[in-house]
Amino acid sequence: MTLRVLIVDDEALARSRLQTLLQDCVAPAAIVAGEASNAVQTMEALRRGGFDLVLMDVRMPGVDGMTLARTLRAMPQAPAVVFVTAHAEYAVQAFELEAADYLTKPVRLERLQAALEKVQRSIEARGHQPGNGNQEMLTIQDRGRTQLVPLVEVLYFKAELKYVTVRTADKSYILDGSLGELETRYATDFMRIHRNALVSRRAIRALEKHFDPEEGEGWAVRLKGVPELLTVSRRQLAAVREAMVA
Repeated sequence: MTLRVLIVDDEALARSRLQTLLQDCVAPAAIVAGEASNAVQTMEALRRGGFDLVLMDVRMPGVDGMTLARTLRAMPQAPAVVFVTAHAEYAVQAFELEAADYLTKPVRLERLQAALEKVQRSIEARGHQPGNGNQEMLTIQDRGRTQLVPLVEVLYFKAELKYVTVRTADKSYILDGSLGELETRYATDFMRIHRNALVSRRAIRALEKHFDPEEGEGWAVRLKGVPELLTVSRRQLAAVREAMVA
């Protein structure tokens, strides 16, 4: 087995050293299939798929390694995570996140090799082929922080003024973009019910009679996980009914 590795560290020299060490590893061997210096670059790389292992620093600008690892845990057949850091105090948190291993800098070749062996055994125990698909993520800037939201958790997108509200069962976020772009990109998972709203197809639970103060008598959809009803335009009513039957 040859493990495909993504190196995540905001320091170029640290990434370069890991790449050199990986070249000397055998049984399993490893190749560097990608590099990233922050969470956004990491998720962009993982969307393309093909990684078995993420070698990840803990302290990085924006979303730190621990937060990023929690996001990765939600991905189906997620790559293994091995933390590589100069800060030993995070070891307990790392293993609570089910990290495959925790290496402290400067990394020794024999410890890196042992970590790769753990990852190989884990892959074999799970019984799946390395490098399978990953879960789509939304990258949202929230009060100066980069927030990663799994697309599968989104119940609807709603256009309001110059922004789009992204609604999950637990929280609302503001996304800088357009409904048209989202509709094109996520047409398989979301459908337009109104000029100002896209809803998750899997979240639709009911179509109900509804009175809207602006549009009068009409219809609305009820979604799993949120109390609010979302108005369905007359133009989209037939499509919503077809989607519910399907």
